[in-house]
Amino acid sequence: MDRNLKCLALIVTLLNVGLIEIGLVAAEPDETARPIPATRPEMKQLLEDMKSRPTRIPLPDLTDEEREKLDERAEDYEARLRYHYLIETEGSAFGSRPRVSTSVSAAGGSAASTATALRDFRRNADEKMSLTYGFKTELFWIVSRTNNCQYCLGHQEQKLAAAGLSEDRIAALDLEWEAFTPAERAAYTWARKLTWSPNAVVDTDIAALREHYTELQILEMTMSIAGNNAINRWKEGTGVAQSQHGTRFFENASTGAPRETLPIDTFITPTAVRYQNKRSVVAALALDAEGTSNRAAVGVSSAIESRSQVESQLAAMQLRRSRLPLASSEETRAAFGESIATKTPPAWMRLLAHFPNESLRRIDSLLDAKVMENDLSALDRARVSWVVARRDRAWYAVALAMQRLQELGQTADQVYALDGDQSLLSATERAILVMARKLATSPITLRDEEVADVVRLAGPRRTTQLINFVTSRAYFDRVTEAAGLSTSEDQASN
Repeated sequence: MDRNLKCLALIVTLLNVGLIEIGLVAAEPDETARPIPATRPEMKQLLEDMKSRPTRIPLPDLTDEEREKLDERAEDYEARLRYHYLIETEGSAFGSRPRVSTSVSAAGGSAASTATALRDFRRNADEKMSLTYGFKTELFWIVSRTNNCQYCLGHQEQKLAAAGLSEDRIAALDLEWEAFTPAERAAYTWARKLTWSPNAVVDTDIAALREHYTELQILEMTMSIAGNNAINRWKEGTGVAQSQHGTRFFENASTGAPRETLPIDTFITPTAVRYQNKRSVVAALALDAEGTSNRAAVGVSSAIESRSQVESQLAAMQLRRSRLPLASSEETRAAFGESIATKTPPAWMRLLAHFPNESLRRIDSLLDAKVMENDLSALDRARVSWVVARRDRAWYAVALAMQRLQELGQTADQVYALDGDQSLLSATERAILVMARKLATSPITLRDEEVADVVRLAGPRRTTQLINFVTSRAYFDRVTEAAGLSTSEDQASN
């Protein structure tokens, strides 16, 4: 099969599984990406194989002082990354999380209580949140399957089993959506589309969700899906190995029973005969010369828009109006307080203000104008914001990144040069932007040697902060494009 026929076969495949729309062109499969398992038995084997994955960020020798501070997590790779390389006060999704516990309300929601215990992620952070833990875990599974994040896939398999889902129901998530209700299928479709191509979201997508969910439920699942995409990029970027077993999760996630060993010491479990050879309807599977493939197709075309096309998109963005409800300025100030530096809160803050407890964990990392006390400079962060937003075609975020770069003294020519010729940048700056671009486009295309280059040039601390920051931009891009925000709304008071 020649190259043109391969491209056509790839596009047809992605259209069949709903991962691209007419008018979007799929990229060539990236042969350096991790293979995408097409069937459930293949996926289980890859999950098992990923238990021996090497980590990517070097750590210093473990000291007695560190062991005392981290206690039972002293041997945990991620805990040590945060301890050594992330700022304690940074409120990002994957830095030091606020220690918040929740109590279940009579209506089944949750209310914030004290700040003395670790947040219980089985329960919603805000009273107005109403979607269940199990349902949002299913959405997390779909996001992770779409991104081929093997660590997160394994964790969601374990969590779904702990919540009581059968092997067949988990298999059906990947292979047989007709087994689910129309409401569930609408949410699953939303999770996959928002993961793969946030720029392709249109009004009819929200209208389809409104047939089954309230507007706040749509916002809740959107924030959850965006957070899942962020977590995928953290795990893939840092190279977290698959968990050896499922003892991290509750035996019954709905009751909060004491922790017990779960029967998930291996992912190699029996698969029903009817599911053994079915191909995934979620994963981005491309066709090779023999008609089958398990290589990743990297989202939409890697060729990005010209400067004139970007300017046209930015002009169109300013005419949009939010598809999802925005809180009033007063409600937003009450939710975020000192984080609001301007008289009128921007539209993205007004969107997140509906769920302040959830959003407070992320607010600092989403304020790209706020320079943290870390090794990733304000200019680093602004450039990364631009590169990630351009790859996501997230036009509201593109406009804000342009504004921030110009505040930092960059000309429009310098900003647009980030899309192509970066010869005036240093080797370190170029390596940082390559890493950001790959994590944004498809996290599994980021190779070990590319991470090693950034570690060598920028150091492990700056590299870890870079990955952490990219996760916040992936979140921001999906939430703001899902809502269809415009910069013109940033000046509106209500």
